Amino acid sequence: MKADRTKIEKKARNRKMEEKLEAQLRELAGMIDHTILKPNATKQKVLEVCQECRDYHFKMIAINSCQVTLCHHALKGSGVHVGAAISFPLGQTELNIKLLETEHAIRQGADEIDYVVNLTELKSGNWDLVRKEMDRITRLCHQYGKICKVIFETCYLSEEEIIRLAQIAREVKPDFIKTSTGFGPAGATAKDVFIMKHEAGEDVQVKAAGGIRSLATLLEMKKAGATRFGTSSSIKIMEEARKLLEEGGTL
Repeated sequence: MKADRTKIEKKARNRKMEEKLEAQLRELAGMIDHTILKPNATKQKVLEVCQECRDYHFKMIAINSCQVTLCHHALKGSGVHVGAAISFPLGQTELNIKLLETEHAIRQGADEIDYVVNLTELKSGNWDLVRKEMDRITRLCHQYGKICKVIFETCYLSEEEIIRLAQIAREVKPDFIKTSTGFGPAGATAKDVFIMKHEAGEDVQVKAAGGIRSLATLLEMKKAGATRFGTSSSIKIMEEARKLLEEGGTL
């Protein structure tokens, strides 16, 4: 009887440990935007990534806006958000076009919008236009109850420009400010994430994207202040996380 009770207790402990591990993995997956933004991605590949989002419970699929309808239907009922990249990856479209693209994506089923700032205007010192763009797009997203993310593309910005852009975000209050598109010459750095979070304040979260190909890099960005992570290496990162947790490590 005692041996039987010991076996039962051991099974219960193992089950609790497994449940805890799965909960930790689910929490991590809920911070990841699984990304398929390659220009040569086929519809079949996009649907495969949709299924991966379902299987791993990622927070969002990050796609080009023309694929919103496809992903909206593929992910219906899954809880996975559809995220449309707007004016991607250069940000070099006029505000009215960005607004049209944003509203169209939302009407087609987008839950989140990641738009690229107009870097030409920013680098030219037209901060009024940069602020107006952020304000109008953020208000449009919030009008529909959708999440707005502002892509800085930090690799092209000086530290002073990153600070000023984050301070504008503090005033405007988009849901997230985001480091990079992943198409520039460099991606996220922990230093930039820290600056962005520090300057944007508590009401604005930071998404780290670009070059996040390992769990170690993701955790470095998390420590710096990021709460969402854009990556096409999502499954590799989840496998690394599972291995770490199974070996007694922590995330």
